[in-house]
Formats: sequence, structure tokens, C-alpha cells
Amino acid sequence: MSTSAQLRNALADRLAEDGTLTETEWRSAATAVPRELFTASYFLPVAGSFPTSYRSVREGDPRWLKGVYSDETLITQLDGRVRPDDVTEDAVTGSPSSSSTLPSLVLRMWQQLGAEAGHRVLEIGTGTGYSTALGAHRLGDANLTSIEYDPVVGGAAATALKAAGFAPRLIIGDGLRGDPQGGQYDRLIATCSVRYVPLPWLHQVKPGGKILATLSGWSYANALALLVVTGPGEATGRFLPGYTSFMIARPHDRPPRPMLALLPGDERLSQIDPAKLDDWTGGWVAQLAAPSAERMGAGAEQILWDVSTGSQARTAPNPKGGWTVVQRGPVRLWDRVERAVQRWQAANEPHQEKFGITISAAGQRVWLGTEDGPGWDLPI
Repeated sequence: MSTSAQLRNALADRLAEDGTLTETEWRSAATAVPRELFTASYFLPVAGSFPTSYRSVREGDPRWLKGVYSDETLITQLDGRVRPDDVTEDAVTGSPSSSSTLPSLVLRMWQQLGAEAGHRVLEIGTGTGYSTALGAHRLGDANLTSIEYDPVVGGAAATALKAAGFAPRLIIGDGLRGDPQGGQYDRLIATCSVRYVPLPWLHQVKPGGKILATLSGWSYANALALLVVTGPGEATGRFLPGYTSFMIARPHDRPPRPMLALLPGDERLSQIDPAKLDDWTGGWVAQLAAPSAERMGAGAEQILWDVSTGSQARTAPNPKGGWTVVQRGPVRLWDRVERAVQRWQAANEPHQEKFGITISAAGQRVWLGTEDGPGWDLPI
């Protein structure tokens, strides 16, 4: 048995032991698909660097294959253009824009989707092609279509998939628009996050079919939702346990913005501890309340900035106790966040799995507890 096969089997064993791999068909895929074909090179962050810098790890590096079979996300592109093989210096800086998601998350999501033999599946975000290969192994090439936005990333994935012996249908284009040829799918899985569920997805998945997607926003809080399509353009679902995050789909990412200038505004005492926004669910609830705002800062010193309206909110400790908030602009961002967080706190600060989502012609609404509970409209 080759070193690669040994590492694949060891990884599958670990994922089975910790409860991630529960279905034999997906375990078979995990042991069959060579991840190294999809991660011939990748970036690793340089420990202690600020801003974060990255070094390139390539085939032949003694750390390369061990890293490939670690249960870690491997960054494969920076700033939408820089790939590991492009780098000649020791380290570079940039924002991650493509990656090979950690195997445990990929396999868990395929199982959560409930994709079975005979299902036609649409994958949004081919990425390196590793997840696509797992899906093709389980479902068959003819039943899987995968869409990638970035033509360079998509081209590399196509080469790797061919080398691995798979030939699913691959499309370069905007996955948020769905399959350009239309079609009726049983399942849809997204390996990028979105601000709302795109309408084409809701028409290309059959009634009774399922959509698994991560909802995110400009404050980069994430929540994984499993939806059942109830009719054309309609769906309902729940958010799932865990802490899943993905890079936001490029068409849904925030627009370019100037340098932040903190300006004077109206000051008052905050009714909530700003550090609640550092909580996984608390920050997501705040994002639901102020979906056009970007969040910066941490702890007692939070900053919200809505570029579209110029609205700002910032918090700081009050010398007399508690916290002060300063707001300016037409949208009182902190007022909205306070109300949302207080509703979440009144429900004993539950994890996202206590939330649901309903999609209809009227809009897309996330709710807490039950459909008639507190809720927030997604920014369609």
C-alpha cells in the first residue's frame, strides 16, 4: 500500500472514530479519492505573522503529503489570483480566496445533504475539485454537475478530476444563477456562503429536494442551513448544529470601501454587552439585524459600518460602568443589533440550531424557535 493510501485510510479511520463518517459509501469515497491530486501545492499561514503571511508548500516538500492528509483546510489561492506555484519569495500576504475545505467538513456535509445513488446533484463551488470527486465517486459522474466561478480554479479542478479518473459535468460560471441549462435536481450543495438563497436554486431543485448552504454576510458570521424545497421558489428549513463557515461567494461579497474614518455622532449607554457579538451565534444574530454593516473590533470595542448609507456605530467601555455607544447616519445600527441580541438573550442565547428559515414569494425570513417567533428578513 502506498504512503498516500495509508494516509487516506488513517484519515478515514479517525473520521469514523470521532463520528464524522457514519455511512460506508462515503467512507469508501474518502479512502478512494487521492486528495494530493487536488492540492499539489497550498499555502500555510506563518505562525505569529501580522498581518498574516503565507508560505507555499509544494509536492516534494517533506511536509507536503502529511499536510494534505491532515484534517485541515488548505488555502490554494490568495486575492483571487495568487496561487502557491506563483510564489518565489519565502512568504506573501493576501486574503484567502480559494481553498480545499477540511475533509471532515466536506464529508459531513455530503452526509447531511442526504445524497444517495440515483440522485441528481448540483454543486456550487467546485474549488479544487476534491469535494466534487467525493461526490462523483458516491453518485456517479452522470449525476453530478459542479459550477465554479473562477476559470483558473475551475481549470485546475478539471485537470485534477481527470487525473483522478472522474468526469462529472463541470461548468465555469456564476453558480448563484444555477445551471445555465436549467434542469431539475434532487439535491444542491454549496461550498461557498451566500447572503440569501439565490432564486434559481429554488427553481432548479425539485419539490421535496434539499438545499444545503451556508448563510453569511458582510460581518462574515456564518450558519449552515438544510432546506426542503416545498414548491417553485419556496422552501423551509432549519439551521444545523456545529460551526460551519465558508468564504462568501464573490458576487455576494461586500463592495469596495474607503478607509474607515470614525466620525462623531449621538452617544448613549449600550443596553447589551458588546462582547456578545464575539459569540458564534451572537455575532450572527447581529448580522441578521444589520445585514448591510461590516463588523470590526472585538470585546467591548465593536465597530459597525454600513458603507451604503454611511451609518456607523462604535462601542467602548464607560468609565462609570457598562458601555457607551456612538451612532451616526440614517440607520441606527446599534439600535437594531440591541433589539435582536436582546430577543436572543430572552430565549437563553441558543445556538443556531434553534433557528429556522422560511422562503416564499414574500421574502426570506430567518426565525427563532418557531415560524411565528422573532425573525429577520434576509437582504434580497
